[in-house]
Amino acid sequence: MQLKDYQNTAIKKLLSRSKELLEQSGEKKVIFKAPTGSGKTIMMAEFLKQLIDDKEIKTPLSFIWTAPRKLHTQSKEKLEKYYEDTRALECSDFEDLTDKQIGENEILFLNWESINKKDKNTIVKENEKEFYLGKIVENTKEEGREIVLIIDESHHHATSEISQDLISDIAPRLTIEVSATPVIANPDEIVSVPLEDVKLEGMIKKSVILNPNFKNVLSGDSLKTTLADGTDAMVLEEGIKKRAEIAKAYKEAGIDINPLLLIQLPDRKTQVEDQVKNDVVRILKDKYGMTTENGRLAIYLSEGKENLENIAKNNHETEVLIFKQAIALGWDCPRAQVLVLFRDWKSLTFSVQTVGRIMRMPEPDIGHYKQEILNHGFVFTNLADIEIKEDVARNYVTIYTSQRIENYKPIKLESVYRLRQREKTRLSPKFINIFLDEAKKYDLEKKIETKGQKLELSLISDYEAEGVDKLVNAEIKGEAKINTENEADLQKLYDFFVKNNLSPFYPEDRSIGRLKEAIYYFFRMRLGMEYTDRFAEIINIVLSPKNSQHFINVIDSTKEKYIAETQKREAELQKSEDWELPEMLNFGGNFTEFKTELSAMKPFYYDNKWKTEEAFIKFLEKSDQIEWWFKNGDRDATFFAVPYVENDEQKPFYVDFIVKFKNGKIGLFDTKSGNTIKDAREKSDGLQEYIKKHKNISGGIVANTNSKDFSGRWMCYKGKGSELNPDEFSNWELFGI
Repeated sequence: MQLKDYQNTAIKKLLSRSKELLEQSGEKKVIFKAPTGSGKTIMMAEFLKQLIDDKEIKTPLSFIWTAPRKLHTQSKEKLEKYYEDTRALECSDFEDLTDKQIGENEILFLNWESINKKDKNTIVKENEKEFYLGKIVENTKEEGREIVLIIDESHHHATSEISQDLISDIAPRLTIEVSATPVIANPDEIVSVPLEDVKLEGMIKKSVILNPNFKNVLSGDSLKTTLADGTDAMVLEEGIKKRAEIAKAYKEAGIDINPLLLIQLPDRKTQVEDQVKNDVVRILKDKYGMTTENGRLAIYLSEGKENLENIAKNNHETEVLIFKQAIALGWDCPRAQVLVLFRDWKSLTFSVQTVGRIMRMPEPDIGHYKQEILNHGFVFTNLADIEIKEDVARNYVTIYTSQRIENYKPIKLESVYRLRQREKTRLSPKFINIFLDEAKKYDLEKKIETKGQKLELSLISDYEAEGVDKLVNAEIKGEAKINTENEADLQKLYDFFVKNNLSPFYPEDRSIGRLKEAIYYFFRMRLGMEYTDRFAEIINIVLSPKNSQHFINVIDSTKEKYIAETQKREAELQKSEDWELPEMLNFGGNFTEFKTELSAMKPFYYDNKWKTEEAFIKFLEKSDQIEWWFKNGDRDATFFAVPYVENDEQKPFYVDFIVKFKNGKIGLFDTKSGNTIKDAREKSDGLQEYIKKHKNISGGIVANTNSKDFSGRWMCYKGKGSELNPDEFSNWELFGI
């Protein structure tokens, strides 16, 4: 599992805070707040591994992991897979605790509901065999171990009185609440993963768009939508049309993904919900030819489940799934991209939890796509009573849509953007070519011996592990020989060698495979040995005492060269030769409509953050020389940027405004005020350099001589950045339009 930069950062913070709290007396609580789709379980798995490996923690630890419904089973499976090679922690169910205690570095996984009914449940109820949770906790502590309690998806269960009593009975040394929407009061520490970081890594969609092409009005927390006047059949039709539009975009892009439309019914079971389900099934069959029989419809309800096998596969044939939130808790299907909610919900508070099922990107290793429609989720609902309270949801659930003006003519601007590098912690195919070059420089084929090479591996004589599966953490020495004739064991020893020599790259399957492939290429191209025919011979040559150090030397020099090239590419900006204004922009609840005549996007939405920008817009609106203006954004290739240099590093400068004049010229302007003017010196130089290279373009830094109420003159700076002065406008030009 490849950890992202934000995941490593969060793990580091969580480890640091937890260590500090474990050093203090008393029971402590930490909130780990991470958005849906950020990889909470994997981050927790790596955090627990680093926690038990930390030499500064002297007290032995045991762990209890609780989660609602069947989520604890899913978490256990994920962690077991994560620890498959290292065996860092033991993952156990309640019945596995035959010695009536939780061992050191052992995690006990519990279903929260099963321990939340004191009077009935056997796990918590005292018995003569002394095999119940309270006794197990007591025995564990008597052995000198402290308990760390992890409450997963805590918003579902951690606030009830019974839950609080149970936490009190367990009396953990440290409680870690893991949720996108945490609920535990008065934590000692909070570690958060920013939603924006997860978006930037391409793990989740850029936003979820609510009722696109329908007018939405947000007043306080309450949202009104014109789709509220529509029937359930109309809402379903909008959802199906959008799913077909997305499917077409995937096909045109050559991406083998079949997007899934979700129809979510309320958890309650009444005749109303049953009738809604029956009506939907009938409409899907009669109007769209979608049935469970032909595989295009799936059902995920307590009273029936159909066509669910492999439904999460990106190219699965199912197009629509009817489900309930309670049934599908913890269920992930990244190809799900459209969500339909009918008015039988009565009311709904929109949160990131509500739209969690359609937040994930289907190919997180690839991230966001060039086709913008594929980077968003879509919700259609005719609910009359919608609330959007949560701050994160207000930023993520977009309720306003702005369209580019119809009479827009292409401007074909050269733009730059930063390409996010995924090669920093994993190996790309370039590694193989570098390895072959380094092997040639090192003269590897002449330095190694190929005749009669035999791997002889000694293991410590009393080593308890059976086979070689657990070699990753073993210290290999001693007298007890093992037979390496078995190709399966030989492969594991080879994998161990490769993993051991991958640092600082994370030993994920892709990187391991890349290094192995590089070595195979070397044998094929330099020595004429095909690994499919002579696998055992090749591995014995690589791992023999006479040769292994030579291979390590080439691997090390290859890694150094690869890292240098990756860093160089990271510093380089990508070019877009013919950037155009985006056809559509989406905005969340923090934006409001700003009445304008000349905006290239209709309607124009603004977040009212900057008074200087607002004043400049009003100034532009008064001009009779302007055809349109565009308020630029500040991210990726969606928006326009010019290159500039700061501290010897090239960066993208997203100018605030692009203006199209009636005479055909383009203006690039960035508004500044007060002290922000002097901070723009390098950016100003970059902008002027860009303008010199491109005909028919003018512009510069703009400011008002009266920064208090903007009643002064608007001035434009086109000189050298070193001479840009916030208190002196004598070397500025009057911005006359």
